[in-house]
Amino acid sequence: MFLGSHRVTHLVAHRGNAADYPENTLPALRSAWRLGVRFALLDVQLAADEVPFACRDGVLARTAGVGVSVFDLGSRELAALDVSEPERFGERHRGTPLPSLADVAALCVEHPEITLLLELRRESLARFGTDVVVGRVQEVVRAVRTQCVLVSRDLGAVNLARAGGHRVGWVLPAYDAHSRLKYEALRPEFLLVDAADLPDDGRRLWRGPWRWVVLGVDGADQAQALAARGADFVATGAVAPLSAELRARARTS
Repeated sequence: MFLGSHRVTHLVAHRGNAADYPENTLPALRSAWRLGVRFALLDVQLAADEVPFACRDGVLARTAGVGVSVFDLGSRELAALDVSEPERFGERHRGTPLPSLADVAALCVEHPEITLLLELRRESLARFGTDVVVGRVQEVVRAVRTQCVLVSRDLGAVNLARAGGHRVGWVLPAYDAHSRLKYEALRPEFLLVDAADLPDDGRRLWRGPWRWVVLGVDGADQAQALAARGADFVATGAVAPLSAELRARARTS
């Protein structure tokens, strides 16, 4: 955590420590925990047999180097993939597997201090339907549900997850009056918004019973400015440099 105008704000590892490790993988998560980060935001897609995996893209060319859809492979085939992101890391992380959501849940059992925000990706919602995606994810994380927040850009998925008793988060399509009416009615535990979508006027974020998570934060100056505006969390893949700089500033403030 760090201070921004005397407000305590937490760092969220977006897809784990994704600057130094392949995103959405167990090594990326473990690295974030070692760096002292206790919150992570991961993506969730379903395999062809409806098993949830920690995966961002519908097509796996970027992470696995194969131009195949995640929806065309079963869970065994997905688990056997190497998602070491060779274009970004070369051979550095060769052999890194794509983790199932069950693998991630097992990591939560080992680390009860961890909170995961799990974003249910729209591609899977469109392919399998909201009921199936939300239901499969709820089944997998049942044992660690107190450590999990189900997040989506799709309001139907958020409402269904809330009806199932989960803490929920909504990723705002825009920071505007139309979205504000919707989330004031929903009153989720978390509201997520891209930093680029916020007005550049320095005004405080809208207040309510929710906690703000601002995505796409790269530098300490930006993080502290957002903290001063009311951000409870800032999310980044550059966990190591940002956490180090923020901790250093907190010690000298």
